[in-house]
Amino acid sequence: MDKKAHWEDIYVTKKSDEVSWYQTSPKLSLQMIRAAGLNPADPIIDVGGGVSGLVDHLVDLGYEDLTVLDISQEALGRTRQRLGGLEKKIDWIASDVTAFKPGRQYRFWHDRAVFHFLTDLEERKRYLQVMSRAVVGGGYVMIATFALDGPDKCSGLPVQRYSHESLQETLGPIAPLGLQGPNALPLGSGFEMILKDREVHTTPWETTQSFIYALFRKS
Repeated sequence: MDKKAHWEDIYVTKKSDEVSWYQTSPKLSLQMIRAAGLNPADPIIDVGGGVSGLVDHLVDLGYEDLTVLDISQEALGRTRQRLGGLEKKIDWIASDVTAFKPGRQYRFWHDRAVFHFLTDLEERKRYLQVMSRAVVGGGYVMIATFALDGPDKCSGLPVQRYSHESLQETLGPIAPLGLQGPNALPLGSGFEMILKDREVHTTPWETTQSFIYALFRKS
């Protein structure tokens, strides 16, 4: 399946508030960004930002170094149009995150509902390798995925559901050789979960989806 074509079709055929992950306010994401204690000039990347309103809130809060990455040009174009003149303040990247070659590092990596679409082990490894290269030492990663009691599909695609424990194992904490899980990053990656939460998200058509949120610090 051509992933880019799939997501372009989603955004061409649906309005921003007609996708299941639409939020009127990204409350938990903003809470975790605040918890990281960032300075206004610290670089933040929103992975899979699409038509999310998170970037609007971050601009309003005074963050100055923002990047939005999404596989869909249509989604990015819609968000740029929504922001008007403010879009010039943001770096826009159209890329599959697993093929992204970061030319710089970020202090905060934000991903709400991208990682759980990576059901193939090799794809997950590529994602984690990109993430590890893109985040500075002492930086932060926030990942939100469907919880174990969440949906097993989204937008016609299967997903990989997580508990906080399995997500921590996947991101690869520092551990003695041989004790890391099979999906983990190489020994010494050092992404440690420092904050966790859950969300019961209500879709535009009034169904509910269980998410977990986790904030990690890179040692």
